Amino acid sequence: MLRSALLLLSLAVLPQQETVRSYGDMANGDGLSYTADGQFKMPEKYREWIFLSSGLDMSYSPKTSMAGHSMFDNVFVNPSSYRVFQQTGTWPDKTTLVLEQRGAQGASSINKNGHTQSPEIMALEVHVKDAKLEGGWGFYEFDGSPTAKIVKRPASCYQCHESHAAVDTTFVQFYPTLLALAKSKGTLSPAYLKDISTPTQ
Repeated sequence: MLRSALLLLSLAVLPQQETVRSYGDMANGDGLSYTADGQFKMPEKYREWIFLSSGLDMSYSPKTSMAGHSMFDNVFVNPSSYRVFQQTGTWPDKTTLVLEQRGAQGASSINKNGHTQSPEIMALEVHVKDAKLEGGWGFYEFDGSPTAKIVKRPASCYQCHESHAAVDTTFVQFYPTLLALAKSKGTLSPAYLKDISTPTQ
């Protein structure tokens, strides 16, 4: 009876243990996890990760206008992947980059000029390197939910990154602490080298 009861208990618990697939050092907030149906779970401690860069009003189209609305793009990467990049000039499997967008504020408190970032997060996007994904990388866009479905190919974000990214489909050209390192390691992509050698119109 006792053995049967223990077996039933283990079978009851097993499905709950399989609802999330995790990779990396989750205990220290450095890892990625998926729900059972393949949705990506937003890393809760991403702001404790390595800060790569912040851009203001960035656009990849010359015709795009912010119409007076400014936005900061903040980029973070999980620490273990950053350490590998420092050694190799490229990203290991399970790399997770978080793009956090915040509005640009004008005068506030004692600030009279320039811009500071708003307390509110306007949007969150995650770029994940996972060998199990088609093409080896995936994008996830969050709308306030703690999980997100993958952005399916052939979305334009994939084509843009694969055609112009400096290293391994990531925009290292905008990460000032990593660009020179990638150049010294010889890991800059042919697509990026072509971009910078082509005169702008």
